[in-house]
Amino acid sequence: MVSAGSGASARPLRLLVADDHPAILEAIAQFVASEDDIELVGLASDGEDALRLIAESRPDVAILDIRMPRLGGVEILKRLAQVESAPAVILFTGNPERALLLESLAAGARGFLAKQAPLANLVRAVRAVADGWSYVDPISGSVRVGPGASDPVTVLNEREREILHLLADGMGNEEIGSALFIPPQAVETHIKHAIEKL
Repeated sequence: MVSAGSGASARPLRLLVADDHPAILEAIAQFVASEDDIELVGLASDGEDALRLIAESRPDVAILDIRMPRLGGVEILKRLAQVESAPAVILFTGNPERALLLESLAAGARGFLAKQAPLANLVRAVRAVADGWSYVDPISGSVRVGPGASDPVTVLNEREREILHLLADGMGNEEIGSALFIPPQAVETHIKHAIEKL
């Protein structure tokens, strides 16, 4: 999922994490501390603090809990759409349902993570979105995106539905490109078009 240039930057990736559960914040902080290419620049326990810390610390990637006091992750993401140099956002949830995945993608999220997933997946997602790719945790593989669905996905063309289906199954842009015999850049373009339509 991560391109060949990942982790080779001159400075570590700057990461901010926002979640209203202290144990989750502590577990992420401890895990990320062992990663040489990721620097944790902020921890927030509610949405307002997350917005403030994003403005102050200017992270490359922000992991935001979808449901937090004061502001949830989707609302923060919508506000960040108006901000220049906003971080790539990964939305984080204990309830990885289809509707939340679609809402997250429609709001402009670069990644979608389930809290039940191993912390190694979180690090993988951070590196992927920092490289400009999209990431959907494999634990969300039960989220099905397919033809004939009675929801907004029906506005997507066949290729866009196919790519979102593979993305929901945990495949990265490069893996999807290989599977469909198209370049990763084309995969990224299809994902952007799908997000705009949704």
